[in-house]
Amino acid sequence: MLQKRNFSAKREAIYNAISLTKVHPSVEWIYHKLKPEIPDLSLGTVYRNLNVLREMGLVKSVGVVDGQERFDADMSQHSHFICTKCFCVIDVRLGNDFFSDSIYDCISDECGVYIQYHNLTFYGVCGSCPK
Repeated sequence: MLQKRNFSAKREAIYNAISLTKVHPSVEWIYHKLKPEIPDLSLGTVYRNLNVLREMGLVKSVGVVDGQERFDADMSQHSHFICTKCFCVIDVRLGNDFFSDSIYDCISDECGVYIQYHNLTFYGVCGSCPK
């Protein structure tokens, strides 16, 4: 059970729907999954609660995939693979040393920035789709 902020039953259900799946769901997926058990749930409620969960650092956006923003409750550092045929999103676990400090230093020096984190997304065809 979540204990940050005031968690309504709807917010907790939305968080659980995201955290208990590996499909990186869209707002519509969450809505359709929860609507049978929460009849008064609206798309607006899902959107508002996702924004609150994002502000709290409990979920993040994977980006827009096939016209729908997709979400992830796994806040650990990892990348994603997006299938260009079926639009599934798969977690990619690269070793912590995949990006060395020297790459961050090089980018920081060249661009005059401080890097806090990065997002890396791979695109292609997943193993379930015909090549």
